[in-house]
Amino acid sequence: MKRGKFMEPIPTDLIIEIFSRLPAKSVAGFRTLSKHWASTLRSPGFTELFQTRSSNRPRLLLAAERNGEWLFFSSPQPQNRYEKSSHLDYHTKFSGDVSRYICSYASGLVYFPDLWLSKDASPVICNPITGMYESLPDLMREHHEILSLGTGELSWRSNIISCPAYDRSLSEGICINGVLYYLAQTVGVSSSVIICFDVRSEEFKFIDAECFNDQVDDTSELILVNYVGKLGGINWKYCQAGERRTVELSMWVLEDVEKHEWVKYVYSLPENEVLDSCDFSVAGVTTRGDIVLCMKYTCKLFYVFYFDPERNTLQSVEIQGFGTNLEAVENRGRVYAFVNHVEDLRVDDAKQLKSSISQVKHLCSCCNKVSQPNYHY
Repeated sequence: MKRGKFMEPIPTDLIIEIFSRLPAKSVAGFRTLSKHWASTLRSPGFTELFQTRSSNRPRLLLAAERNGEWLFFSSPQPQNRYEKSSHLDYHTKFSGDVSRYICSYASGLVYFPDLWLSKDASPVICNPITGMYESLPDLMREHHEILSLGTGELSWRSNIISCPAYDRSLSEGICINGVLYYLAQTVGVSSSVIICFDVRSEEFKFIDAECFNDQVDDTSELILVNYVGKLGGINWKYCQAGERRTVELSMWVLEDVEKHEWVKYVYSLPENEVLDSCDFSVAGVTTRGDIVLCMKYTCKLFYVFYFDPERNTLQSVEIQGFGTNLEAVENRGRVYAFVNHVEDLRVDDAKQLKSSISQVKHLCSCCNKVSQPNYHY
């Protein structure tokens, strides 16, 4: 009798269960094996199951930038309040001169508004896990154009956009449940408003944010966050408690969208020697409501802090795995952190993102020659 002759096939339900626990990159690879696998792993049922599993294990996405070289890592967000350390998973790296050091995040993708990947600068959107990217056409005007990925030829649409006039935007945007929010300044009068853009209906509206005018010294330092499904804004400052420097967080939460009703909360963070002495930024809020603070620069002892407003507790998690180059003082890089990163199978690299960052030849903007990274991960 030949071994395996009468082996029972693995039930389809069990196979789907196994695949739902794999990384999205692995699922994408198995989709290419056959039409059967492609059909199974693209089915709405599997996509929903994978999304549920992925949402239950959100990760912290970290982008480390130094001299135009970007490295993307991720780390599990703490599942309990006793975790003290976590290790980074390295994903991809690319070099490109960013004239404005801005990188925005939504739905598992990172957006650079002005990135030099070859001879010319252009807006670029990329998947930080797979390294696939797409260069977008140049914007024809400053505000309010729409482009949809995966629908054929890339082009901006502007003729259907109707937005009330405002002077300028004051913050990076954040997307919550299909609505994009960003802080702006009204025309003529120095007053703050929240611009809301519904991605599905493609309609704009204003939300009064005058509460920020008198209570925030510099609105450009206000960070918009998703606070358990509600729009929030966080600002922080150092205070003095006797001989000790403390950190005070102020958070405004939009409790009633229709009435434009904001509620303010002020927290004095528990004493923490590392946090009180380092440069940090507000990364966002986890799905369970913890405010995440992240050190601004890579170093050997790199920490992310999770503040629980309900319990008034501060959890310090040491993040390991940037590598000896980025951990060296002379090579430290600027860190951009994004909370609640979830791998989304609805983001189809094969249809929406056409090129691999690893295959790009990067040209120096000064001499127009292929540039070499200063170091390798």
